[in-house]
Order: sequence, then C-alpha cells, then structure tokens
Amino acid sequence: MLEEKTVNPKNSPDNLSIIRRLYEVFGQKDWDAFRGLCADDIVWVQNEGFPGGGTHHGADAIIENVFKGFKNEWHGWSYDIDEYLDAGHAVVVLGSYRGTHVTTGKSMTAAAAHVYDLRDGRITRFRQYTDTAMLIRAMTE
Repeated sequence: MLEEKTVNPKNSPDNLSIIRRLYEVFGQKDWDAFRGLCADDIVWVQNEGFPGGGTHHGADAIIENVFKGFKNEWHGWSYDIDEYLDAGHAVVVLGSYRGTHVTTGKSMTAAAAHVYDLRDGRITRFRQYTDTAMLIRAMTE
C-alpha cells in the first residue's frame, strides 16, 4: 500500500501530482507526455554502474540513453513504489527496482530513492540513489 507523507505542506501542492503523472507516463512509454513534464534544461543523474548511468541533459537524451536501454537488457523491468514524500519544491519516491537480466537470466531487487526537483510545474532535476551492486551481480555471469 502506498503511503504519502507531507514534509512541507506550505509549498506547491501540485508537485506530487506531477510526479504521480510521471510514473503513469513511464508505464505507458508516452515520451511526448514525458517531454511535457520536463523543463527544457532538465538534468537527469543516474548512478554510475546503473544502466544508462551518468548525467543526461534534456528529455531526448534521457529517453534515448536511459529508458530505451531497459527493454533491451532486462525482462520484467519495474520500479515498484512504496512511498511518496512531498518536500514542496522536491518530491522523493521510495521503492525498489526489479528485473531479470536478458543475458545472464539472473533476477535482482534493489532498493532505490528517486529525488525530483520541480520549478513552475516542470521537473528540473532527477537524482537516483540505489544499490548498483545488486544490478551488477545480476548482469555478470
């Protein structure tokens, strides 16, 4: 069951709705809607060692270098959300990655936190915090 906690209720109440919509868009692979949620200068920071790891600038770079690789490398890839934390200008999403690597056939689960910064109703930055060792174990023979 998903749980919501509001850390700072005086800040923009619709940031949480924007991030909830973002995860719907991910599930639908609606890249036009994804572009619409992002600021033009969005910065996307994936952990090194994670598929698509590194810093990506702009929605198109994120789509090509991060999201499109998952379907080629993983079966059943998902991010299962446990909790949303509304910090006003930022939203934190806690959950776990799950998937089975195509080449090795190994499954993995890795706890993760996603931190989104928002400004004027658009996502300006994403930061990922996860245990990349779990993914590396699944990707190696």
